[in-house]
Amino acid sequence: MAVFNAVSSSPRQLFLLLRCISFVPKVQVTISSEGLRFSAEESRVMQGLLFLDKDLFTTYHYNPTQLRVDSSEDEQPVPVFQISLPALLETLQILVSPDSASNSSRDRFNRDSTTEPRNGAIRGGAPTNAFDTRILDMPAGLCRFHYEGPGDSLRLILEEANVITTANLTTYEPEEAAEDIPFNRGALALKIIMRPAWLYDALNELGSTGAERVTLSAIPDTADSPKLALSAAGPLGSATVEFAKDAPQLLETYQVPKRTRNSYKYSMLKAAARAMAIAAKVSIRGDDQDVLSLQFMIEVHNDIRGQPSSNSSTGGGAAPEPAVSFVDFRFVPYVPEELAQLDDEDGSSEGGNGISGNSL
Repeated sequence: MAVFNAVSSSPRQLFLLLRCISFVPKVQVTISSEGLRFSAEESRVMQGLLFLDKDLFTTYHYNPTQLRVDSSEDEQPVPVFQISLPALLETLQILVSPDSASNSSRDRFNRDSTTEPRNGAIRGGAPTNAFDTRILDMPAGLCRFHYEGPGDSLRLILEEANVITTANLTTYEPEEAAEDIPFNRGALALKIIMRPAWLYDALNELGSTGAERVTLSAIPDTADSPKLALSAAGPLGSATVEFAKDAPQLLETYQVPKRTRNSYKYSMLKAAARAMAIAAKVSIRGDDQDVLSLQFMIEVHNDIRGQPSSNSSTGGGAAPEPAVSFVDFRFVPYVPEELAQLDDEDGSSEGGNGISGNSL
């Protein structure tokens, strides 16, 4: 018996979620009884974490007893391996309409910014969820996952209109030093929840300066000046985008006990753009080591297994609340020495001050 078997009737959901962390060629996969965990890391300073809950699959079977266990170990080992993410995405895309997959990101930011923000509900019977089956525009198909155990390939079996395609994706040994970037959720000094469209627009505005880094500044809620500011300076100029807490529909949550100012690499922040394109909300957090976390809440199609959701309304004809998945990006900030060196190179004084420890 295989270690892992699963069936998905909504491969487009998996495709769009996995594409959020497609900034590196390989990802680390961890299989557990609760779901699949994907980790993408770049240069130990940026990490993307995605968890595919077992409820996103029509069927999900995990059999850890098939793993080879060292008699000297008390705990059951967990399957961990690396895989080519581009190969996985190309395989899933066989069952995904190219037009619908590419348009989902564009439509998200072509909306009028003055319209009511999405809150996860399907209003008036109209599809507002990027994962809603009424706008998937994809043929009915199944994607089966099969993993025999350590050293074997991850097999994907695609079934569509009596056509079966099998793809064996090579698995690689995980990196021994691969660990999550530490993030202390118990010592948060900054937590802001807002619409990802605002963050996306702000980064685009700052990108016009050609800057290599972005400085995030936040002040306590008791101050009268703008609460959150993103600034950048580059060879093409400088720009600052400010957000006021009292602006309607702008900052849903704002918790900043003390003033904070940290700088991060611009290209890495932009790597989260695909998550911004399909997310309903983003939680901006920072911890006492200045690590920045951007956690995106993404609505996924509810009732995957054909059972009523716990959030479903019991009233007749009422649309159920969609389920959600989360994609978490973590960024290590520039240290003061790095900022001083960059200032000497580009003549910019932006971000040259010390960095205070904060968290979201």
